[in-house]
Formats: sequence, structure tokens, C-alpha cells
Amino acid sequence: MAESKSVITLLTDFGTEDYFVGAMKGVILSRSPGTTLIDLTHSIPPHDIRSAAFTLNAAYSWFPVGSIHLVVVDPGVGSERRPVLVVAGMHLFVGPDNGIFTLILDRWPAAQMRHLTNSAYFLPDPSTTFHGRDIFAPVAAALAEGKSPIEFGPAIEDPVRLDSMRVERAPDGSRNGRIIHVDHFGNCITNLPAELLPPSTRNSDFIFQVKEFRIRTLARSYSERMHEPDLPFLIRGSAGFLEISLPCSSAARALKIEVGDPVHLAWQRHSQAQDP
Repeated sequence: MAESKSVITLLTDFGTEDYFVGAMKGVILSRSPGTTLIDLTHSIPPHDIRSAAFTLNAAYSWFPVGSIHLVVVDPGVGSERRPVLVVAGMHLFVGPDNGIFTLILDRWPAAQMRHLTNSAYFLPDPSTTFHGRDIFAPVAAALAEGKSPIEFGPAIEDPVRLDSMRVERAPDGSRNGRIIHVDHFGNCITNLPAELLPPSTRNSDFIFQVKEFRIRTLARSYSERMHEPDLPFLIRGSAGFLEISLPCSSAARALKIEVGDPVHLAWQRHSQAQDP
């Protein structure tokens, strides 16, 4: 059997206490023994599609071109939601059509998407509760073995997108967005692109609001704000979005911020909004 040199990443909300992740890996390695498996994370909060969309978008591009990204955060498993394959940015993505690929599709408007209908690549008699093992894992393995995306099903042009990931531009140029992720350190990641506030931005240029808090400081590093440990600030996060932070503390806990909370970014009259 020829050795595969493909990379498959796995991103789920399964945790590590049950057999789910191990079973998916077993299916992949049985069908594509030489594949390299990389765990992005299995600690996505249960059913949190927004967090999974953010994490996938933040991580996938650092892998080799041609990598396959298996994503299973799937509260609609067994329903009429479609299993899909996305080809975008010279990477392949396999998972449910529930909005989880929203940021990927936004980033790559020319992405191709296919409905996984060719059951020849599934496990026999797929269950209605574990498509990660019975559909997505064997499809990912087949891709690792060189099967063409066109073999898995017809192209589709109406993918599900998460409205909550969309940034709204107001008539005055201000932006309305949301918190889409809270990381391990309690930094609150918004869906506002970091380039809205370039490094040259002065603190007098903008007003950022979350809940009852108004933030007027953009920091270049976390240590820059150590002298004011109780004042939240914005920082241009490594994933390309504006983040709310506190020095050596959890902004989410201190400010009682949760995923889904709205945020607003406005510019002072002497400053013009920067288009992303």
C-alpha cells in the first residue's frame, strides 16, 4: 500500500474523555495509513459553531498547501443539514453545512463547495448520530489518498452562513460586530478586522463600546498596559481581529463578556474609518 504524506487536521467539540476522536482517527488511518493527523483542538464549547469557525480560520492557513481540515461541531447531525466539502485557498475542508465555514467562504469568495452524496466513500450504514466517524472521516481519508473533490457529489452554491459573523457598516462609517470567541486567557475576540485600526491609530481616533464599557486605548503589546491593570484595551490579535484584553487578567471574567455580545466601533470626527 502506497504511503500517504497528506495532513489531516481535526477540530471538534468532542472533548477527550470519550471514544469519539479516537474512532475518527481509527477510520482515517485504516483507509489512509500514512496520513499525518494533527489535533487542532477538541475543546470547542459544545455546539458552539461560532467558536469553531473562528478557530478554524485562525489555524488552517499555517498548514501545508493541500492539507485537509476535518471539522465536526454538528448540533444538527442526523437532520437534513448537508455534509459538505469545501475547496478554498488551496486547502480542503470537510464538515457539516451549518455555518462553520462562514469565515473561510468570506475569505475566499471563489471557493468551491460540494454536497457529499457519494455513499461509496462512507462507512456502511452510517449512523444518524456520528457522521464524524461514518461520513466525514472516510471522506477525509479518501481525499488524503488523492481522490478528486468532484467524485464526492454535486457542486452547491447556497452554503449556510452565520449572520452573527457579519460586520455591519452604519451610514456614519461606524461598525457593529460581535464577540465571536473567548480564548483560554480570557481575551475577547471580536469579528472586527484588525485592519480597521491600523498600527498608526491614535487613541483619540476611535471609541469602542462593549456593554457599558467604552474603550479608548489600542495597545501594541500586552505588556504595554501593565501600569493600568484594571483598564481594558484593544489589541490587534494574531488571528487578524480586534481583541479586548486586560493585563494579566481575564477580560471576559472581569467585564462579564460572553460570546455573542454586540460591540460597536466608531471614529472621532477628525478621523475617517479604514475600510477592511
